[in-house]
Amino acid sequence: MRERLTGLVFMASGGLMTALVLAMVFEAAGRQLDAEQERAAVEQVLKDQSEAWNRGDLDAFMDGYDRSGQLTFYSGGAVHQGWDAALQRYRERYQAKERGMGTLSFRDLRVELAGQDLAWVRGAYLLTDGPKSDAGLFTLVLRKTPAGWRIVHDHTSQ
Repeated sequence: MRERLTGLVFMASGGLMTALVLAMVFEAAGRQLDAEQERAAVEQVLKDQSEAWNRGDLDAFMDGYDRSGQLTFYSGGAVHQGWDAALQRYRERYQAKERGMGTLSFRDLRVELAGQDLAWVRGAYLLTDGPKSDAGLFTLVLRKTPAGWRIVHDHTSQ
């Protein structure tokens, strides 16, 4: 009887161990899937921005940025603080009445998650056919907000 009881305990503990291992595997797979979904959501922000830019919709382009005074934009040796300042800079620099804003594309995007609500993106941009043609590199910091992922820092260089 004792041997049978010992065997049942061993089988039960083995089953428990198997269940624990399977739970860990499924949790890790779930985290990986979540991370892939979050990376895709971050990339979608940039896709939406390029589409808005290419149809000349600066307001929709700016939806990718956090609409706050905390937004920072570094470019051309200058620092612009706040969403309104970033919008004004884009209007002055790229929104000419006689021509469209040009065609914007992003490439070589590398999205890194730094937690559940913070990510950064490194990549290159190309702007052609507009009042100003530009190409360069950028680093963006995005924060997940109730409205979705939003850029809170933009460092762009030509």
